[in-house]
Amino acid sequence: MDYSSSTSYRPHMILFPFMSKGHTIPMLHLASLLLHRRIPVTFFTTPANRPFISQYLAGSEASIVELPFPEQVAGVPAGVESTDKLPSMSLFLPFAQATKLLQPHFERELENLQPVTCMISDGFLWWTQYSALKFGIPRLVFYCISSYAMTLSRLVYVNGLLIGPESDDEPFSVPEFPWIRLTKNDFEPSFGETSGAQTDFFMETAKSTSESSGLVINSFFQRSKRLVHWTTVLG
Repeated sequence: MDYSSSTSYRPHMILFPFMSKGHTIPMLHLASLLLHRRIPVTFFTTPANRPFISQYLAGSEASIVELPFPEQVAGVPAGVESTDKLPSMSLFLPFAQATKLLQPHFERELENLQPVTCMISDGFLWWTQYSALKFGIPRLVFYCISSYAMTLSRLVYVNGLLIGPESDDEPFSVPEFPWIRLTKNDFEPSFGETSGAQTDFFMETAKSTSESSGLVINSFFQRSKRLVHWTTVLG
């Protein structure tokens, strides 16, 4: 639907990606789809990430809002505002946790925006769920992975399937989809952990996702019909 000729209703969407190219690029694609339908978009980012986003959205009517990235955060080198600039991905967790310090700035900007129809923010920005609730804005959680990866990751974790195999190369089946064979090597080493700071982080993101208004996944229905059906109807 093209809203350019509508005078009675003009939806306004907020998009807020996690500070990583692999998360930002798919959300920029989503922004293009919304802008193509003449839906106003406000895109949130940080100063060091703005040039990349501005270049992609050049010539569009999208608004870009900068939030100052926190300084002097333990574990995050000065000036780093994107995961591709981290000297090691072992610093991912302190970087991801540091984004919560953006929340006061984010909420200050929300107060000054025109009425917002919906917020679409990255799953790793779990704290935006509570900002959305504070301002009465429906929030959709954006995941840059496919339905396939998201559903299988959930099932493997919930069923504790990484606990059994002794070898990282030993195949195992997913009970709900027995024709799919995986190994420990298909997952990050920390994925099967049941405690620790990284587990707490992912539990927090899962909790905020469950409290949101829904999901936007970087996929399309024809590609993952069975998995989408399981997730929406059975899972």
